[in-house]
Amino acid sequence: MRTIQFADVVKAAADLCGQAACFLPDDVKKSLLEAGKKESGELGKDFFRQYEENFKIAESEHLPLCQDTGFAVWFVEYGTELQFDSGDIYEALNEGTRKGYTDHYLRKSIVTDPLFDRKNTRDNTPCIVHLKLVPGNQLKLTLAPKGGGSENMSALKMLKPSDGRAGVVKFIVDTVVSAGGNPCPPTVVGVGIGGTMDKAAILAKEALLRNIGEPNSDPRYAELEAEILEKINASGVGPQGLGGDITSLAVHINWHPCHLASLPVAVNINCHAARHAQVIL
Repeated sequence: MRTIQFADVVKAAADLCGQAACFLPDDVKKSLLEAGKKESGELGKDFFRQYEENFKIAESEHLPLCQDTGFAVWFVEYGTELQFDSGDIYEALNEGTRKGYTDHYLRKSIVTDPLFDRKNTRDNTPCIVHLKLVPGNQLKLTLAPKGGGSENMSALKMLKPSDGRAGVVKFIVDTVVSAGGNPCPPTVVGVGIGGTMDKAAILAKEALLRNIGEPNSDPRYAELEAEILEKINASGVGPQGLGGDITSLAVHINWHPCHLASLPVAVNINCHAARHAQVIL
């Protein structure tokens, strides 16, 4: 059994907050640059030039890519042969989020109660933690800050099994196209198919973590991703919703077995600044 220091996890989490807010992942940068070359409209091309300038300034001056530095959403792979010297993973990630958003001067956006008492917690906590137990003695932390604009355009629908492939495609395409410019396209579209209502939603958010340009390992789903992306980009919504060829950079699907009476489909949309950062301790 390996013991990990609570303070080390807090520091790692705080560092990831700053990294995710200011440094766009290489796969996202590459995808934006490639999409800019494919965009035919002058207005759209200009947006892609601005995206490139923005991520370069953010890197060089260690500034947030966007003023909305998001809800801190953590995906954790926790080794079963690992223990904390004190506290637990939830305490550590909340403290790390609190420290990271304060030390890096990131906007705090979380309110105490969704309906009756919408007061800012002033430290961007509590965070969201998705915990998975895995073999071994390591701790893998992945932070995916989620801005409100793109999150608000996400959707979930309990389709009937008889809706089939066509129904799934229509729901996903309609969701992205109807979002227009609200999620700051070109977007990355995470899709969860199967499981239960809650499982589908988590699958969709997890799908956003896959590297852009990496197709689904199942050729059937890889073909489905390509079909949906083509239909979305044929809509003409374009960068920032002002028209063009590239509305989405990628569609990523995760799936899970489901009940014979169900076909849950969740769509979780990310803006063009698809932020995430990861560390293994």
